[in-house]
Amino acid sequence: MPGDPSGELVRPYTVTGGRARPRHDLAIEALVLTTPRGMNMLPQLKLEQYAIVAMCRQALSVAEIAVALRLPVGVTRVLIGDVAQEGFVQIYQQAPSNRPDRGLLERVLSGLRRL
Repeated sequence: MPGDPSGELVRPYTVTGGRARPRHDLAIEALVLTTPRGMNMLPQLKLEQYAIVAMCRQALSVAEIAVALRLPVGVTRVLIGDVAQEGFVQIYQQAPSNRPDRGLLERVLSGLRRL
């Protein structure tokens, strides 16, 4: 966790209970937004859940959340899937297609360059 020196000593997959697969198939560019239920439950959430729900008051991508949490994208996907399953966040992503959208790929590349 950012600002938490003890968080550096914990292996990333420990926070997911060893799970490596998310409950939702989340694209790296999928947007995550806190729901009213998430806002109401905020004081009662675990540390990682709290961080995701609090930061997604404005829509953020899975990649942005991973960077902010300083966790691997795979771990972040699992955590987002958990809070989405509880109804604390809503996930917005394009339906899968056989051909990638060039505009989307350019936006992802631009975002990665900014990192």
